Amino acid sequence: MSPRRTVAEARQTRAGIVRHGVDVASVEGLEGLTIGRLAADLGMSKSGVLGHFGDKETLQLAVVELAADEFWRDVWEPVAATTAGLPRLRAVAGSWLRYVTSDRPPGGCFFMAVGPEFDDRPGPVRDAIAGAAGRWHRELLHQARTAAVDDPEQVVFELTGVMLSLHAAHRLRRDPAAATRAARAVARLLDRP
Repeated sequence: MSPRRTVAEARQTRAGIVRHGVDVASVEGLEGLTIGRLAADLGMSKSGVLGHFGDKETLQLAVVELAADEFWRDVWEPVAATTAGLPRLRAVAGSWLRYVTSDRPPGGCFFMAVGPEFDDRPGPVRDAIAGAAGRWHRELLHQARTAAVDDPEQVVFELTGVMLSLHAAHRLRRDPAAATRAARAVARLLDRP
């Protein structure tokens, strides 16, 4: 085998481990993401998984990074070309709502699932989660300001609250009306003067 093929295969294997890690962590949290669990799930040895990361924290950081990339791809990119202002803010909210209620990843919104696990824990994993959440907050705030809504900070705060409530109602309580209620709340929030 040529070294290029070996490097390419290693990258592909690493990417597969991280992709599966996002799915596992969305359901079981980042602490549930163990080298042994991933090895068993993927039919690999523990040393084979560990060799790609070195330690659990590096694995967790790679998973957070991929989850952030996927969030942007799934939530922002489909609506990025929408007319700036209130139409785009509404489109972003709708896209976020669909993401929260989807099964991709299987535990729903990755950051809503893992955020509480690390919110008060100092360290690089918390910083990565907070960084991704902060980037999203800044983008929402930018969109709210572009839409010229009254009190953009309050609108973003309330919009985030609706999504957190939706996540809990949909995932924990299995409320079949959760998405409809959240959509109504978002419409009220973004239609008020």
